Amino acid sequence: MTEEKAREPSAAGVGPDDGPREEGAPPRGKWANNKEYLLSMTGGIIGVGNLWLFPFSCFQHGGAAFLIPYFLCLLFIGGPLFLLETALGQYTNEGAVTAWRKICPMFEGVGIASQVTVFYMNSYFIVILAWNIFYLIHSFKSPLPWSTCDNEWNSESCHSPVNMIANTHLFSTNTSWSFLNNIPLPDDYESIPYFNLTDGSLSDHTPEEEFWRNRVLRMSDELLGKVHWDLALCLLLAWVICYFCTWKGIKSIGKVVYFTATVPYLLLLILFFRAVTLPGARQGLFYYLYPDIRILADPSAWEAAVMCVMYTYATCQGTLTTLGSYNKYNRNCYRDCMALCCLSCVTGIFVGFIVFSVLGFLAHEQGLDMYDVATFGPALIFRAVPMALSVLPGSNFWTVLFFLTVFLLAVDSQFMLTESLATAITDMFPRHLRRPGAREVLVLVISVVCFLLGLPFITEGGIIPFGIVDSYGANGSIFLFIACLETIIIGWVYGADRFYDNIEDMIGYRPNPVIKYCWMFITPLISVLLLVFRLLTKSSYTEYDYILEPVASVVGALLFVTPLMCIPVFIFVALWRNPKNMTSPSSDLRQARPHKPVLTLCKRIIFKSQGPPVGTTAERHEKIMMEEPSGV
Repeated sequence: MTEEKAREPSAAGVGPDDGPREEGAPPRGKWANNKEYLLSMTGGIIGVGNLWLFPFSCFQHGGAAFLIPYFLCLLFIGGPLFLLETALGQYTNEGAVTAWRKICPMFEGVGIASQVTVFYMNSYFIVILAWNIFYLIHSFKSPLPWSTCDNEWNSESCHSPVNMIANTHLFSTNTSWSFLNNIPLPDDYESIPYFNLTDGSLSDHTPEEEFWRNRVLRMSDELLGKVHWDLALCLLLAWVICYFCTWKGIKSIGKVVYFTATVPYLLLLILFFRAVTLPGARQGLFYYLYPDIRILADPSAWEAAVMCVMYTYATCQGTLTTLGSYNKYNRNCYRDCMALCCLSCVTGIFVGFIVFSVLGFLAHEQGLDMYDVATFGPALIFRAVPMALSVLPGSNFWTVLFFLTVFLLAVDSQFMLTESLATAITDMFPRHLRRPGAREVLVLVISVVCFLLGLPFITEGGIIPFGIVDSYGANGSIFLFIACLETIIIGWVYGADRFYDNIEDMIGYRPNPVIKYCWMFITPLISVLLLVFRLLTKSSYTEYDYILEPVASVVGALLFVTPLMCIPVFIFVALWRNPKNMTSPSSDLRQARPHKPVLTLCKRIIFKSQGPPVGTTAERHEKIMMEEPSGV
């Protein structure tokens, strides 16, 4: 039974809901109601990763058998991290940086590192949103511009494999089909790769591929050429939408998510019923779910499960801490975390039915194997699915529906990235940035800066810097390193028992004890082992590795090292500021049981209590807890 504690601020100026604040700093806001928080969290964790990462990982690593490592990783890594970060924000009432400063001043750099990666993602992830807007606008044209070869951006080799399958008599040895593209047939045409339906080079000349390469990306040998004005306008539109949905913080986000976090489920449901009724859908679902138990012996399957959990649950990015920090002190964050983790898991599995029904249809229409059409990332959204939808009756309707769904899934994630960064900066300088009007200016500055940094990604050759940031700046190894440090700090430095006491003080009971041992042993151990595995195998989740040149690798290495360097740098900053209290939590934090050991193991005291002397703030907190009434 949850114990609800409605408390008022104490005479010392410290209360559970308002939290401590710097002198002269306006108070922090709170979610207007529970629905706004839950919908915001739903929008933050349910994104394009559920659409393009989980289904492909499941297909590639044993089908339904992949659910075994996935659920185990969710139980021992994703869930504990989710609770840790959410409870940390709710307990400290601070953003991703200052929360770690108050818990352990020595490791403030962990929060800085997460926000550096969020800054990277804020600059390049929204480019995907711009591409999606570009496709969405063109989805209203009939015929769809990526369904024909008679556009100015198409090459002479362009042809639709779907048409070739449907009209095989036109492609026999004795048939001349040069009238289709008005090009002469060479004598040795049968040896040309794009006449071979099973050759991988065929996809290089489909109308969908040429629209993506020649119209959207407009790839060239020139690196960072001219900016494409139409894509720049799409990027600007994306930032304008993002700005006006986040400029008031949780006041505006809490209202927007009523639409952006719920409508995608309605659209996905419509797409689901259409997808599973397509010819070949059964074949796609068979490949998606057919269990291959042998894959469990493959370390790469376990790596894929860990990275899939971390990416789709938005851990180690500071987003969960940020959204949790606007909760009331006595909100049951433990129950919320369990529910949200289940929701994300179910959504990923459900979306997989849609994706692989469509891919099965695509394979059926082209006469190819599923392994030839299954893909993930932008290739799935901007090439494979548009190709399949373009041959359906009412293709414009289904294409608009699909890209609208992707837009709503992606825009919520962008909201939360921007909010995480804005909240972190605001909490670092509360006296200046919590004043009226300051929030709007800060979000405007973030939007303008990230918009300008995003322009190089939509130039000729812009896919190269995009690939560099995607491969290095948002590399999974960074998040693994942060996950390892976060659990070590809470488990061993701050004290897992003390953090359990804090959570119990907030929600009225202690979480499952397994989570404590995950923080102390399992999660950091798996993170270290996986880091070593990725280092030895040079594992990477990106389709852009082939374009990374040596110079680009140097730039990428700087992007990779920069957030990690923040951690040792701020250790020295803490040493310079106050060498005697590098690991002591802020006295402003409420400690319900300050005289209990901070860490015990098998009923043995590992670290004794760090109880404050009589008359300190922490002791006043304990007195407040005993004197104030509580309800159930």
